Amino acid sequence: MRWMTTYSTPYLQSAAPDAGTSGGSSLISREKLFGNPTRIGAKTSPDGHWLSWIAPVDGVLNLWVAPRQHPDEAKPLTHEQTRPIRSYFWSPDSRQLLYVNDQGGDENFRLFAVDTTGSGPRLLTPQDDIRVMVIGISPDVTDHLLIGLNDRDPRWHDVYRLYLADGRLEKVLENEGYGGFLADDDLNLRLAMRPAPDGGEQFFRVSGTDIDPEPFATVGFEDSSNTGPAGFTRDGKTLYWIDSRGRDTAALTAQDWESGDLTVIAHDQRADITDVMLSPDRREVQAWSVDYLREQWYFKDGDIEESLQWLESELKGDVHVTSRTRDDRFWIVVNDPVTAPAHTWLFDRKARALTSLFVSRPELEGAPLNGMTPLEITARDGLTLTAYLTLPRGASDGDGFTTPATPLPMVLLVHGGPWARDGYGSNSYHQWLSDRGYAVLSVNFRGSTGFGKRFTSAGDGEWGTAMHTDLLDAVDWAVSAGVADKARVAIMGGSYGGYATLAGLTMTPDVFACGVDIVGPSNLETLLDSIPAYWEAGRQQMYRRMASPETEEGRAWLRDRSPLTHAGRIQRPLLIGQGANDPRVKQAESDQIVEAMRTNDIPVTYVLFPDEGHGFARPVNNIAFNAVTEAFLADVLGGQFEPVGDALEGASLTVAHGAEYAPGLKAALSS
Repeated sequence: MRWMTTYSTPYLQSAAPDAGTSGGSSLISREKLFGNPTRIGAKTSPDGHWLSWIAPVDGVLNLWVAPRQHPDEAKPLTHEQTRPIRSYFWSPDSRQLLYVNDQGGDENFRLFAVDTTGSGPRLLTPQDDIRVMVIGISPDVTDHLLIGLNDRDPRWHDVYRLYLADGRLEKVLENEGYGGFLADDDLNLRLAMRPAPDGGEQFFRVSGTDIDPEPFATVGFEDSSNTGPAGFTRDGKTLYWIDSRGRDTAALTAQDWESGDLTVIAHDQRADITDVMLSPDRREVQAWSVDYLREQWYFKDGDIEESLQWLESELKGDVHVTSRTRDDRFWIVVNDPVTAPAHTWLFDRKARALTSLFVSRPELEGAPLNGMTPLEITARDGLTLTAYLTLPRGASDGDGFTTPATPLPMVLLVHGGPWARDGYGSNSYHQWLSDRGYAVLSVNFRGSTGFGKRFTSAGDGEWGTAMHTDLLDAVDWAVSAGVADKARVAIMGGSYGGYATLAGLTMTPDVFACGVDIVGPSNLETLLDSIPAYWEAGRQQMYRRMASPETEEGRAWLRDRSPLTHAGRIQRPLLIGQGANDPRVKQAESDQIVEAMRTNDIPVTYVLFPDEGHGFARPVNNIAFNAVTEAFLADVLGGQFEPVGDALEGASLTVAHGAEYAPGLKAALSS
């Protein structure tokens, strides 16, 4: 469960002066990196007549549509004024766009629809305090889709047919203890998932509204991190799995629905298969990808292979297919050079023609963007960790990097989850921090997903111990490689990355020069006590991966691994950012450690956003917090920074404590 890269010029020593300095116009502005993109998230309608994307309207991200043959005739379909729209999908009849949104980051997502004519939007799930789940959408069923609503019981989603013409709901199944469902292309429920007491999962056949009492398949706890169904073929006779049962890394398998026989289609010893391309008509496997250091595609369909190879020959950087028409003639393709902003194209496979649609951040074209180097780092117990390094301009990526003339200040950027991973590709935080003169290192510590079940399970019970020493080993590598100045290393991250920051400053108080914690838990007991009700299906799995608060031994573990327990050991500066509406890591997590530090007279700056949740969705808020962050880092590490200036204008932030400890913050607040 998730709670959340070529250089050509010599290295410039002046990129990281001994004391923090304002970089003025030589720096890439925060607005260019973290402001609204010009356009993002392009899709083609299933029938190929329309193009859609997300773009600002009066400073807020909204949905736009344009005829495929006339992209310049785009018009906005929605006019959200506060909360940006960040994801959407097409109705199967190509007449509507559907999207979810919450209020102020509370993650009570509701479903909306808007017609391509511009009428709407319509709120399809008006119930209060619910979280909609999209269960099934099919190109062959145009009048309705399947959704789940947890209005009856917040822990479990009952299944409904939602009719798109009038928003009518028809209950299909009342859910008593099932964590999820899988439907076929006729939108008939075929599979129900129920959490097992050991933290694994059991899968049951569904026929109509009847759920077979005997499991069709069982996934034990050890496989639960990387095993699950991936969909049915169009005829409903074959069920695909991403499947680590009987092996370490997850394979792509096919299961005969009648006999239950399993066939392995593809497997890689290095990493899990994580993405699959299915034919739009028959829903049969055409290609799959493996992402170890970088994503690599393998093919079963020769036409798909030929198309992707042609795209790779024409476009610079990694190529991603993000949308396909029902007849598979038109694709939306994004190419990511890393050293240039991502570019979105319309690909006509029949004509072998590419049409440029947009560059998401054209203001970054020609900017000195830095490359990213994939790495392998060996942990102290011999475990291999994949990592990604970005250096200030002047080093090289690809097969290696050029050691800087003198060691750099470094930011260790820790991913959230922790059951997630870092990967290769454009990363605004890597670009921003490296532009300020820092080396930036992200590492897939044990517990991260995508590298096999043994790697993920190696993190079980290791919060604050082996998961943390992996991060320390990554720092030691950077120091020994001449990349990082041991005395000037910061730790920074969100969600679990925020926890890692707090753990770093409390459990190893003399390693990091400072820390930046974004929505990170400080007290693991209160964290598990307050998880959202709709996470019930994953509760036992979390207990197995961490510790159970239902036993005294588990509670002792949670207390010992909580940064709050060790708050009195903090010696180095700390900056905390928190969303007041966060349902995962509640505000109390930040309140508790700030109060402990205040009581112990330890400096801490606490920035609170009343209209945000688990992370900062509004660009003005993200820019404001990053303005505070880079001034804070420059003061401690000695990098360059863009002055706070008017970056707080329009943001909702309040500073609950310690404005005086962040350079320029008090002045910016007073103005």
